[in-house]
Amino acid sequence: MPPRRPAAQCVRYMAAFWFIILLVTFFSGFAAATTGVTTSTSNQKPTYITSLPGLDGALPSLLETGYVRPSMPMTMDDCRYVTVDEENGAELFYYFVESEGDPGRDPVLLWLTGGHRCSVLSGLVFEIGPVELVREPYDGISLPRLRWNPNSWTKVASILFVDSPVGAGFSFSRDPNGYDVGDVSASLQLIEFLYKWFSAHEDYLANPFYLGGGSYAAKLVPFITQKISEGIEAGVRPIINLKGYTVGNPLTGDSIDFDSRVPYCHGVGVISDQLYKPHKVAARKKRARKTDHPGLSPSS
Repeated sequence: MPPRRPAAQCVRYMAAFWFIILLVTFFSGFAAATTGVTTSTSNQKPTYITSLPGLDGALPSLLETGYVRPSMPMTMDDCRYVTVDEENGAELFYYFVESEGDPGRDPVLLWLTGGHRCSVLSGLVFEIGPVELVREPYDGISLPRLRWNPNSWTKVASILFVDSPVGAGFSFSRDPNGYDVGDVSASLQLIEFLYKWFSAHEDYLANPFYLGGGSYAAKLVPFITQKISEGIEAGVRPIINLKGYTVGNPLTGDSIDFDSRVPYCHGVGVISDQLYKPHKVAARKKRARKTDHPGLSPSS
């Protein structure tokens, strides 16, 4: 049997769990009232949030939430020039946190959470967002508190957190078929999302734009970056001021992620030459088997 956690630790976990439920409930109230942003001339407006439960004072910068309804492209080459998927009614939810520095000049970053299919709210309150949970003993009565994140990336950039794919967080589809998305279709939806979002937020078009994501999302980020780059070369509008991308703890593929662990440990001195030599021989034989039998999985 696994070791039991101390009662106090379990209480802290439960407190954090219910606080996240409170945050989700708080945001969902705005999500329910938020309408889709489709074009810069639309009469539909996003929602602006100025305070959060558990946080003393107002937020240090603009926090905007809203929905964008992406298209469902038929092909990768046609991802920009398709109509809205009215049949499925898929919509992506976002949080946009404006830079605390110079929003007119600071970079804009699209951030995706891994998982797969986890809510990007975790990235906002646990990783790079402007607020974080206060780690302190729980008194059993009051709610856990939020505080400013001194290492928030919003100090130097505006961040666009998106719940993707459809079904993650507050992103939803009116038709169950809209949830049937894979890596490619989810990436194409995000490309459509970005074109529509920038069309509705033209003030940020001149800002340097970067894409980022962690874990599983790192599989999508390079592909999205490449397709946007191709769109720029083709003159697709609006022209996004694309500068690059960043990935954290990226998931790329079994043959790279797993087979590189031992060479890495050897390179940093964790594994001796004596232990590493047999591994090199075994790895060489494994690659030979995969070459002779391409159908073998990386774990074969």
